[in-house]
Amino acid sequence: MQWKSELTIGKKVISIKNPSYFIADVASNHDGDIERARDLIFLAKESGADAVKFQHFKAEKIVSDFGFKSLGGKLSHQSSWGKSVFEVYKQYECQLEWTDTLISAAEKCGIDFLTTPYDLETLDLLQLKLPAFKIGSGDITWINFIESIAKIMKPTLLATGASTLEDVKRAIDAIIKINPLIVLMQCNTNYTGSLENFKYINLNVIKTYQNLYPEMILGLSDHSPGNTTVLGAITLGARVIEKHFTDECSRKGPDHGFSMNPKTWSEMVSRARELEYALGNGEKKIEDNEKESAIIQQRCLRSSKTLKKGTTISKEDVVELRPAPEGSLKPYQINNILDKVLITDIEAGEAFNPSNFDPS
Repeated sequence: MQWKSELTIGKKVISIKNPSYFIADVASNHDGDIERARDLIFLAKESGADAVKFQHFKAEKIVSDFGFKSLGGKLSHQSSWGKSVFEVYKQYECQLEWTDTLISAAEKCGIDFLTTPYDLETLDLLQLKLPAFKIGSGDITWINFIESIAKIMKPTLLATGASTLEDVKRAIDAIIKINPLIVLMQCNTNYTGSLENFKYINLNVIKTYQNLYPEMILGLSDHSPGNTTVLGAITLGARVIEKHFTDECSRKGPDHGFSMNPKTWSEMVSRARELEYALGNGEKKIEDNEKESAIIQQRCLRSSKTLKKGTTISKEDVVELRPAPEGSLKPYQINNILDKVLITDIEAGEAFNPSNFDPS
């Protein structure tokens, strides 16, 4: 099955020719409070997001308490958590009974509501409620689950952090044999917020994906500070952008520290829209806002002195000077008029144009 080069989420058409689609990932930033979750939906919309995304998991279905304790200590960003990994996941579950309330809030303010499901039961309960689904990077090797999401036949967004190219190909193969509605997203899954992480974002993987899957819709799921990576990804062809979103980055919680806030999110979207305008369509031409500049900055062929009808033009009769009004002859056309006979008088400094010469 061939993937689609254009798909729709909600009312937004997503393709290389359309504006980038911005997903504000609330993740655990609701802090276990449905009212906070609802407020963040409205804030995301006000900040310019096209979609707000939550993460639906049950702690016992995503992490092994025994497994993490047997590691002998927490790793990466989890090292700063004051509780066990299992306890933190339990604390920050997005409750399924919130779903209809949150979807209603999203509908009210005109933003798409998405989620990343983390188990089959949750997926089954949500599949008819949402316009698209995100597969988190951590599940890229769980092919049975990926196939279950693909079978819903809605846009499937695949994040590819902490994975090999073989992992990516395996997951893509699993999706496209069922569902052509794919967004393939480069990702680096380090959640520490360190500036050192820029070394590892590897945006050029987007070009690798373009070569492997021509015209597939590409994206970036990012956890680095600021909007540098986002602007780079859009330049390279990404059209779906996901970043974590909160109201205040200094709040206590596993995701707040590396999230965008309303101010930085709005700035990111504004700069991205400017960039999209600046990228253009690749056709080289005199742009509408350059038409006057082309006249005043380019040179044309002008008469170095007053010449009478019947004069045979020599190099000494021609000078290349600005401006170049419409219809005037350009310097590269000088050989077209040398040794030609004027059929009109022409003043010193006047621009030569085709009407000064016999067309034959």
